[in-house]
Amino acid sequence: MISLDPQVIEIIEEARTIAIVGCSSDPHRDSYYSARYFQDQGYTVIPINPKYQTVLEMRTYPDLPSAREAMGATDIVNIYRAPEFVLPHVEEAIQIRARLIWMQLGVVHEEAAGLARAAGIPVVMDQCLRAKHKQMQRMERA
Repeated sequence: MISLDPQVIEIIEEARTIAIVGCSSDPHRDSYYSARYFQDQGYTVIPINPKYQTVLEMRTYPDLPSAREAMGATDIVNIYRAPEFVLPHVEEAIQIRARLIWMQLGVVHEEAAGLARAAGIPVVMDQCLRAKHKQMQRMERA
């Protein structure tokens, strides 16, 4: 069952671009698997990780402002970082005017979420975007 705010569902349905912060080149990591999943679903995926030049044959950017400069608008910022590293990414997401900030399973940062919400950006914490997207796809087919 999808338990998301209707505004969040609408953004996911309309989104075409997803930045994956902390995207790994290791195919055993969830961030890599999510990048591949959303790429296969037709999204423009923007890997964010200063450690890599490419992930899944896509250019990787060191941060969200660099990606915005090269790629344009980002609908969803999907964060795969430990909570103690989240705040600067949320500040960047606010700077680039992302439409939605999503913190993956195990990632909760109330201060960062408060800043984003104050800037008018909805935030989802401690949930898997890929799993929610799959649920939404199943509901559309039913």
